[in-house]
Amino acid sequence: MKITFEGKPSFTFMHVDLEPGETIVAESGAMTSMDSNLDMEAKFNGGFFSGLIKKYLGGESLFVNHFINKSNTTKRVTLTQVTPGDMKQMELAGNSFCLQPGAYICSSPGVKLGLKWAGIASFIAREGLFKLIVSGNGTVVYGAHGTLIEKRIEGEYIVDSGHLVGYEPHMELSIQMAGGLISSITSGEGLVTRIKGSGNIVMQSRHIGGFVGWINRFLY
Repeated sequence: MKITFEGKPSFTFMHVDLEPGETIVAESGAMTSMDSNLDMEAKFNGGFFSGLIKKYLGGESLFVNHFINKSNTTKRVTLTQVTPGDMKQMELAGNSFCLQPGAYICSSPGVKLGLKWAGIASFIAREGLFKLIVSGNGTVVYGAHGTLIEKRIEGEYIVDSGHLVGYEPHMELSIQMAGGLISSITSGEGLVTRIKGSGNIVMQSRHIGGFVGWINRFLY
């Protein structure tokens, strides 16, 4: 399987070249084009009840599409995400990673998707009550609005609410004001997310909620 990205970082999309016998699993609606002799099978996202939980609690689709190359030559499928922004590829080797709801785009069959309670702090930070956990062995592609920024932290780090895309499962999240009460309100920063631990995080340079709010000013 070979993955190539185009349109980075604002309008990223991806080409997946599948060798004979290979499969890529993608979110419902992610496909923009594909070779005519690729097979596509829609399946529940981990089973019926598991799919319902992922849809309503994890921000994912009820169904996922399996693109299967049953031919004897390389075939291509092109995938994208709903929001304009960046996409990144991550390789799992028995480890796991937490993603914000809606960030998952596609993965190889060896990757499992699960949900875990994220806590009230995550909900207040607009990251959702539940976190999506990708685990297993294989390739994962995720995306978000704006450019994706990877950072290694040791100790504590602060990220503005709504900008945290992913982090390692052992890391702790808490919510606090950006400064004092008055400065937090007058600065427009409000609440921020404090991340504690040693590991990798991924942030997005733009937040879709802020973009929607900016557009709404011109509609009413």
